[in-house]
This record gives sequence, C-alpha cells and structure tokens, in this order.
Amino acid sequence: MTQDPLWYKDAIIYELFVRTFADGNGDGIGDFRGLTAKLDYLQELGVTALWLLPITPSPLRDDGYDVSNHYNIHPDYGTLEDFQTFVNEAHRRDLRVIVELIPNHTSDQHAWFQASRDPHHPEHARYRDWYVWSDTDQRYTEARIIFRDYEPSNWTFDEKRGAYYWHRFFHHQPDLNYDNPAVQRAMFRVMQFWLDLGVDGIRVDAPPYLFEREGTNCENLPETHAYCKRLRALVDAYAPGTMLLSEANQWPEDVRPYFGDGDEFHMNFHFPVMPRIFMALARADRTPIEEILARTPALPENCQWGAFLRCHDELTLEMVTPEEREFMWNFYAPEPRMRLNMGIRRRLAPLLNNDMRRLQVAHSILLTLIGSPVLYYGDEIGMGDNIWLEDRDGVRTPMQWDASPNAGFSTAPKEKLTDPLIEDEVYGYQRVNVAAQRADPNSLFNWLKQALRVRQHYPAFGRGSLRLLALRNPAVLAYLREYNGERLLVINNLSSEAQQVELSAADLGATAGQDVFTHEPVTDLHALPLAGYAYRWLKLIHP
Repeated sequence: MTQDPLWYKDAIIYELFVRTFADGNGDGIGDFRGLTAKLDYLQELGVTALWLLPITPSPLRDDGYDVSNHYNIHPDYGTLEDFQTFVNEAHRRDLRVIVELIPNHTSDQHAWFQASRDPHHPEHARYRDWYVWSDTDQRYTEARIIFRDYEPSNWTFDEKRGAYYWHRFFHHQPDLNYDNPAVQRAMFRVMQFWLDLGVDGIRVDAPPYLFEREGTNCENLPETHAYCKRLRALVDAYAPGTMLLSEANQWPEDVRPYFGDGDEFHMNFHFPVMPRIFMALARADRTPIEEILARTPALPENCQWGAFLRCHDELTLEMVTPEEREFMWNFYAPEPRMRLNMGIRRRLAPLLNNDMRRLQVAHSILLTLIGSPVLYYGDEIGMGDNIWLEDRDGVRTPMQWDASPNAGFSTAPKEKLTDPLIEDEVYGYQRVNVAAQRADPNSLFNWLKQALRVRQHYPAFGRGSLRLLALRNPAVLAYLREYNGERLLVINNLSSEAQQVELSAADLGATAGQDVFTHEPVTDLHALPLAGYAYRWLKLIHP
C-alpha cells in the first residue's frame, strides 16, 4: 500500500456489518472467516478501505454500539487471530481497515458499569465515578433527547446504586464520565490496543457528547475538543498515518472545530449535504445543495469530508428545517413504519424507486461533489430493506451473494440466520444478488465498478478545489473540480425530464473536453443535452 499520509483523501470507503456480510462457519452469523473469503470481491468492486461496524463483545442490543469489552472480538465473529488474518489479507490486497472506537458510552453489561453501579462490588471504589451519576434527573435539562421514539429522558434510575445515570442514547448505554482522568486514560489504552493490531483508521463514534455542562446543550463543548486533540496527538505519535474519522452529526459550521487546525480529526462526515441530495432529486432543484455548500467552511489542508448516501442508521433528518423534514418524510417515507426517530429507515434503491437512472446520478454526485465517498454494503447491487424489522435492522439484512438458499450468505438452516433475508418480488435475493449483477453488463454493480475506477484515476475528485456553476436552469447541478492543473466538469440532471445545459467558455476556461467514461471528445461545451437523470464527467481541454 502507498505510504501517503493523506491516503484518506483518495479513499473509497466501504461500510459493512461483519454480522450480516458472509458466514464462514455455517452458524447463520457473519464472521471474519466469511469476510476474509470475500476480500477479492471487494477488491474487484474497486473500494480502497473497509469500515467495519462494531466487532467487540456486546449484548447486541444496539448492534455492537453497546460495548461490553473493548479488548476482544465478539465470539460470534471469531477470534483476535481471525481478525489479524483478515487485516493481513486486506493489506495484501491494498485494502485499508477502519474500525470503530465508541468512547461516549458502554453497555450496561460492561464490567466497568457493573462495578460502578454496585456499592458492594469489590472494585466499586475504583469505578464509582467512571459514569455520570446524579441524585436528580433535573440536571442538563437543555440537552435534547436523541432517540425520542424510544427514550423519554436522558436519565435512568438505577435501583442498585440508588441514583440516576446519564445516557445520550439508549438507557442500556450509560455515558462514561470524561471529567474523570482515569476514563480518559482508559480510552487511550483502548485505542492503542487496536492500533497495535494494524488498523489504518478509526471511526470515533458520537464525539460531540463526551462532556456535560449545566446551561449548555451538552454538545460540542470546549472540553470535548481538548480531549479529541489529545486522542489525535496520541495517534500521530504512536501510529503515524492512521486516520481518525469523526461522527459529529452537526451543521457544517459546528463540525468545523472538529478538524481543529488540522490537529483534531482528519475526517468528519458531512451529514447535512446528504439529505439535500435527496431533496434536490425530489424537487428537481439544486438549491438545497447550493445553500448547504455555501455554509460549508474551508478545511485545513490535511483534512477531508466524508460523503455518503446511505449507511447503517436511518437517513437522518436532524440537520434540516422542520418544513424540509416534513417534505422528506412525505416524499420518501409515506408509510409510518418507514420513519424512525428523526429520519427514514430505508435503503438507497427503495428510496429512489429502484430507478437505475436516479441511482446513477445520485452516485455521480456522491463520487464527485465533495470529500471521500462511503458506500454501504449491498447498495452496489441495489439491495432492498425490510421496514417491519425492529429499529434499524431492516437496513442491516444479510448480504445477497447469489440465488442459492440463504442468498449464499450462510449454509445454516434458514431459521438460524442472524436476520431475515429480503425475499420480496422486487428486491428478493433470488433476483437481486452479486452473481446476477456480475453477469449483467448493464447492472448497477458493473456501472459502479467502472465509476469507481474513473474516480480513482482523477485525484481532483478527492483532492481538488470545488466551484459550483451558477446555471440558469435549477434542475442541473454542475461544478468544476481542479487539481494540479487538471480541470474536470461534472454535470448532473436532477430532473426526470431532458435538459439543455448552457455553459460559457468564460466559466469553464475551455471550449472542448473529453468524456472520462467513454474517452469520446466533446467539441461543443456551450450547449450540452442531458437526458432525464443523466450525468456527464468531462475532462476539460484548455485552449
């Protein structure tokens, strides 16, 4: 692999859930043996980094984000030796590995919490103040409740301790007390443990909530940034070249401090741009994208945005106005079961009505607009969802490899599968699977494979400047990406109707170009016809 310390700027990240990706031992649960056997597929697709959802021991009440042991692999997924083999095999294929660090909270089954809550526990004195305890539930009243569909309060009373404990997420995920230096040191040791195993990046879950202060909303506090900078300093000193990815679901101006002066996080997801891509497609109007990019500050030279269309959670609508949220719910989630918390629990293909044109133009924006793209497993073949499963399970169903029993995911009896398969007429595994998509030259998989290779060929898409073009037609989103003297023009039709795109040579600094997919010359850039939901990526030729 390249030793470029800025490797993440060119990365194409693939997010996967080990539990539902591939079962290597036939017990109905995905594991590292199964995942390792599928590395050739991921290399073929063209991704460059693998982001694993939580893999540590856990009661799995929140799919692993409720950690009960930071220093091992969940036994369902294998052993630390299996994980090390996976890392080595991934690196042999030039695939980097990104794992989760969940610093804000633990499971209520974690040994730390069990000692903290029980005055008679032999280690209670040591762990008593490792969590946020209170005699009243009236502290920090300005903090919002994030999982409002499930939790009435951020406080839960513990009978054994005789006190309330603080939790920003589920009540079974008590928040750690970062005012305690011992907690801060403990999380440093956790990070070092995974760095020693050779991981290339760490996604830090929910960093805005680490500290609490009265009179605030308990988000984005100065103490949080000070601690995150210490995490970064540790990584830079201990394992140079390791990337830290922050999950701060905030407005762009509030996220900007998480990059610091290039000395906090290397990357953060651009949450607000994601729903606006869907909004722009629904309205055939680029205005929502333009408005949020106008609010997006410049980043330090060594930092990068992470962009995505879908992920393992609901399509979050926290970073939109109430009116926009209502519009998005009505347009993309007309059934009540499609809605969850402040979002939409649907996969990408169902959101876009399984329309190949819309799927392609959405990916065109993802791959070229801003930052490093993140793909969610199964979206490359247009997998569907199951809104009738609980919580976010409906977008975390087993990967569909072929039309054989259990979709090629597992040889276990069907009733032993970790989650039900998608079996409906449109998205069922008998129809939508890797084998079928590989065999179809016109499939989403084969198109995306080509698009990823084109993106990798042009560093401007990951490292270049971005300039939006102010076209008169609001249904067209066009922009320039430029890097080291190379200039690329991207045009996306957000409408189902054909559009005529009028461009000026003054805006482009060129009068001709070349289509980077077909390599065909484009001799007239003044007026380009675009079919409904079509896109063009053009390399501009300077006069």
